[in-house]
Amino acid sequence: MLTLKSALICTSLLAALAGCATLPSPSSTAGNTPEAATDTDSVAQATPFDYSDYADLLSTFVDDEGMVNYPGLQVNAERLKAFNATLGEVSSSQFDAWSEAEQIAFLTNAYNAFTLESIIDQQPIKSSIRDIPGVWRGRQFRVAGQLKTLDNIEHQTLRPNYNEPRIHAALNCSAISCPVLRTEPYTGEQLDAQLEEQVQRWVDSPEGLQIDREANRVMISQIFDWFGEDWIADYAVAEGEGFAGNEKQRATLNFISQYATEGDRTYLQQGDYSVSYINYNWDLNIQPR
Repeated sequence: MLTLKSALICTSLLAALAGCATLPSPSSTAGNTPEAATDTDSVAQATPFDYSDYADLLSTFVDDEGMVNYPGLQVNAERLKAFNATLGEVSSSQFDAWSEAEQIAFLTNAYNAFTLESIIDQQPIKSSIRDIPGVWRGRQFRVAGQLKTLDNIEHQTLRPNYNEPRIHAALNCSAISCPVLRTEPYTGEQLDAQLEEQVQRWVDSPEGLQIDREANRVMISQIFDWFGEDWIADYAVAEGEGFAGNEKQRATLNFISQYATEGDRTYLQQGDYSVSYINYNWDLNIQPR
């Protein structure tokens, strides 16, 4: 027979148990709140970067030949710097959520935009980027939550982390001999087509490839000398199996031949010529006044 005290205790326990039965389980609570928030965050992180402001600047101050109206851009410096500041607001987690193509496009645009800022920050504007002290290794910019120099973006990030040698046709160093600056940003969706067009334009230009059949000589951009090892993984050709020169020259010529005319491709493949590099013109890619 229960005492009054025991009855009260039992009643309290039953009430507590009944109350617990009405509470949502930890798993159902997690499903309704944290997971939904995580899904939202993932969508936000994976959203492609908005280049509309940069696109407007490029279409306004860069012509179809890749020449830049630096004085005009200098007058509009705050617009460029405001866009560049947004590159630093991207978090590392947002960057990591993007596809490889989106990451390459983002870093390439950052390199080119920071280079433009470095040029217009000079008073007066220098005749060559090489006249700016520390432009590649000293000056830092915030990109995807990190401080990086131009050299760091190119040589410690893009080149080692992505097997994509076509970036050398997209990175613009503001020099005449550099592959041209596009009048539009690179995007993840269009990256492959944009890089193909950049390489084709580069190879078709006298800054990319020169063939002198009378002298039996082939000359290629010095970029293929400085960074020729980037092509070896995918375009290596064993000695004696076509193309001329050393290992990196054969690899880069194999790559170049994919974009050459049929006649030039046949000439390059037979390998009976000397290989040299075109003198690099570091004059600023500034529009003539």
